Amino acid sequence: VRGEVLTLFRRLQELSERHREVLLPGYTHAQVAMPSSFGLWFGAYAEALVDDMYALGGAYRVVNRNPLGSAAGYGNSFPLDRQMTTGLLDFDSPVYNSVAAQMQRGRTERTVASALGGIALTLNKFAADCCLYMCPNFGFIHFPDELTTGSSIMPHKKNPDVWEILRGKCNRILSCENEIAMLCSNMPHGYHRDYQLLKDILFPALELTHECLQMTDYMLAHIEINEKILENPLYDHLFTVEEVNRRTLAGVPFREAYRQVGVEVNEGRFRYGGGNPATMKASDLGHTHLGSLGNLCNDKIAALMAAASDWK
Repeated sequence: VRGEVLTLFRRLQELSERHREVLLPGYTHAQVAMPSSFGLWFGAYAEALVDDMYALGGAYRVVNRNPLGSAAGYGNSFPLDRQMTTGLLDFDSPVYNSVAAQMQRGRTERTVASALGGIALTLNKFAADCCLYMCPNFGFIHFPDELTTGSSIMPHKKNPDVWEILRGKCNRILSCENEIAMLCSNMPHGYHRDYQLLKDILFPALELTHECLQMTDYMLAHIEINEKILENPLYDHLFTVEEVNRRTLAGVPFREAYRQVGVEVNEGRFRYGGGNPATMKASDLGHTHLGSLGNLCNDKIAALMAAASDWK
């Protein structure tokens, strides 16, 4: 999984750099809000994968402890060298207490499922974005015909079936942690046959995670973006905050600038004074702080990922 996360991370960073100047409408409350960019959008999901990699590394450290020699959970009278088997099998350390070793059943699986769920949540949200952005009412991104499907009766449709199936599979992965917790929550310590069912939950989730990561990367290798989104008058109010800030920096008190722009919007005469939105690039907005439209910090995010993925 680590290698596939890194592959997708690099894909997202490459797309972020390639399309860093192309503006994209940002939404809050499903309403047109403020200017974003494709660079910011792709880069956001790349950085989200950094957090997912930290969680995956944490799960690895929980799992990579040696329970061997604890037998049924109470040790045994053979003169075992558990430190030796720990070193030979490249575990980080033993699980020292034999009862604690037995109690890891279910705990390790739940920890791994939680880490997989973090990845699934990132992919799920990205898939949901793509389903929305592919809709003709938005038209922000496109994919080749062979990666979309038509309707059984509506000849004009290009449905985002791949993203929809991927979104649904990610929801199944997300459910695994809770399923494992429910399976293990009402047993006293010591072995119980219920634990055998853990494999039926976790192993398919691992396979689904591999598939979802690979398919997301494959789809992104064929994504096409719309560079003329802001020519649509639907986004005429996208720059109201920029206009308020522009007037404030020119000396108008923020409260008064906010009132002025609000009145102009209500009267249908608002115009952004900082340039023509239809031809603007991300760097034209003058956002310079860390992680903004004009300062994506992709190199710093790459350094974070390098640290997050170094588990040894």
